[in-house]
Amino acid sequence: MISILWTLLIILGIVYALVSGNTHLINNSILVNANKAFELIISLLPTIVLWTGIMKIAEDAGLLHKFAHFLEPILRKFFPSVPHDNPALGYISSNIAANMLGLGSAATPFGLKAMQQLQKINHKKDTASEAMITFLVLNTAGVTIIPTTIIAIRLAYGSLNPTEIMAPAIISTICSSITALTIDYFIRRKR
Repeated sequence: MISILWTLLIILGIVYALVSGNTHLINNSILVNANKAFELIISLLPTIVLWTGIMKIAEDAGLLHKFAHFLEPILRKFFPSVPHDNPALGYISSNIAANMLGLGSAATPFGLKAMQQLQKINHKKDTASEAMITFLVLNTAGVTIIPTTIIAIRLAYGSLNPTEIMAPAIISTICSSITALTIDYFIRRKR
């Protein structure tokens, strides 16, 4: 649905530019913004590669398993339907760890693996389970302690103090996580 909406907005913008005689603005915007997007990707790439590599090393060294074991008592309360020794809990905790570091791109593979493991224990294969919904809520509203991607973007655009975003980021993600998990809990309880 979102892709249809964006497509319609882009087509509407192009048609309006053609009708109003501002086609040069479209060309300039496409060329300038494509160049800016490329430069931004190139500037973010080292940060993403570094943290993805660190997460892979942590996974291979067993640190993520230990982190999962540490988080297990908390995760058991959020995911009571997931068996004790299921690998989904490890992937969920890895996803949480990556999100806490503000590494959404490094968290994505762990999130996909967690969803695959949760799907294996899902009894209704065509419907998301409660554990899958809770994980999606937790992943979407996840607490970010160090917003590294935002810091890297601010640094790339010449911010004098790129880390000043940390306190507001922590406060907003804690609030969003508590709110989302509370709503999820009450909806599950209502059923």
